[in-house]
Amino acid sequence: MNHLSYETLKQSGYDGYVLKDAPERILQFGEGNFMRAFVDYFIDMMNEHAGFNSKVVLVQPIATPPGAFDLAKVINDQDGLYTLYLRGFENGEEINQKRVISCVSRCLNSYADYEAVMACADNPELRFITCNTTEAGIAYDESCQFTETPPSTYPAKLTQFLYRRFQKFGTQPGKGFIILACELIDDNGKELEKCVLRYARQWNLGDDFIAWIEKENTFCSTLVDRIVTGYPRAEADKINEENGYIDQVLDTGEIFGFWVIEGPQSIHDEIPFAKAGLPVLITDNHKPYKQRKVRILNGAHTSMVLGAYLAGQDIVRDCMHDDVICGFMNKTIYDEIIPTLTLPEDELKDFAHAVTERFKNPFIDHALLAISLNSTSKWKARVMPSFLGYVKNTGTLPKCITASFAFYIAFYHGSRLENEGLIGKRAKGNEYTIKDDQSILEFYEAHKDDNNAALAHAVMTNTDFWGQDLTEVPGFEQAVVAYLDEIDAKGTYEVMKELL
Repeated sequence: MNHLSYETLKQSGYDGYVLKDAPERILQFGEGNFMRAFVDYFIDMMNEHAGFNSKVVLVQPIATPPGAFDLAKVINDQDGLYTLYLRGFENGEEINQKRVISCVSRCLNSYADYEAVMACADNPELRFITCNTTEAGIAYDESCQFTETPPSTYPAKLTQFLYRRFQKFGTQPGKGFIILACELIDDNGKELEKCVLRYARQWNLGDDFIAWIEKENTFCSTLVDRIVTGYPRAEADKINEENGYIDQVLDTGEIFGFWVIEGPQSIHDEIPFAKAGLPVLITDNHKPYKQRKVRILNGAHTSMVLGAYLAGQDIVRDCMHDDVICGFMNKTIYDEIIPTLTLPEDELKDFAHAVTERFKNPFIDHALLAISLNSTSKWKARVMPSFLGYVKNTGTLPKCITASFAFYIAFYHGSRLENEGLIGKRAKGNEYTIKDDQSILEFYEAHKDDNNAALAHAVMTNTDFWGQDLTEVPGFEQAVVAYLDEIDAKGTYEVMKELL
């Protein structure tokens, strides 16, 4: 079989939408699965349905190690084309959508192709920059120098790029960028702008340049929401056979997608999200939507999966087909999480309904043990705010969330510490590995022989974990100990059942 290319599509008689030639209007730092299944999908849809007529230049922000899979080369060998499958449940129906994405023009490496990346700044058509350089990507390192080609951090690279743009077009209006940061950190756009301004000052690039950054460029914080499962290794040969071509950068994700962009409404005039019918919201404050996602989607995961795993389940989808476990999760969401949030109740319930459908996705085997990674910090960030909000609003304990804390302690009550992590054992007899920060695992290993009361007290008074002493919440310690005793006697499944 031939590899995917425009010529291959032509020869195969492919009749789907493709855009072979268009101006490069978007620079994207990040060539990975997520951005190609999310941002580039949206751009491709706007090209087809709203006449956006834009190509994306992908930039690989890190060097490719010798002998490693060269993603940039493969993308270029395929003319920037790749096949995307979006799969899942929507309105109760199973969906499996295939689309050949044709918005990518080429992929550059910021190390091997440094000058080519910088030369993109000279393109008068370029107007947008998107990025996802991982949570660690938006960072300031004062050792980065303006003369490096390139410097190590993404914000330093971006500062160099913006300065090249400023040198080319000066203060000419409209030649700055709308910058859409997609990294999974708070205020990603604002943090990126702070780093860029620090480099501009550190490198003495001048007050005029700093003023241009602030006036002519819009740094948008955004919230991205789509589970992307990436290259379908187990299915790739079958998919390629069905398609009649070899695609080495196949990508897969769930059908659900939602993008919240914090920025001026004038963005609508330049990016036709609405005209293309895409699930994109432009707002002056993205934080309530991030809170909704973290508390409902992520909070549902964290409050449910540890107890479900101890009850014998292994993947999320199967939990959704168990009336007790799914009922426990929904009771947690609707009765204890949603009342603590600020968005309209109908919006929150619609989002919660979508979460249940997403968790039922028949195409994603989302392992509970994978979700259990770093559950201590996850419970603090995702569940504790709902817990404290409920206590503050009602003066009572949220029973399901309180039980979820007991599930967390029971899951972490391991027997021995090994190189891979702390070893626990569930009722069905198999051992499992608890993975978290080493100091957390060592804490639990030190308390492995505690009874439930002593263990709960030690965990709840550990302010390094929670930022506060949770025994100060009236009745919480006693309730958690009671749940731990019940877990020992009956198991987590019976605890969930009784809460319903």
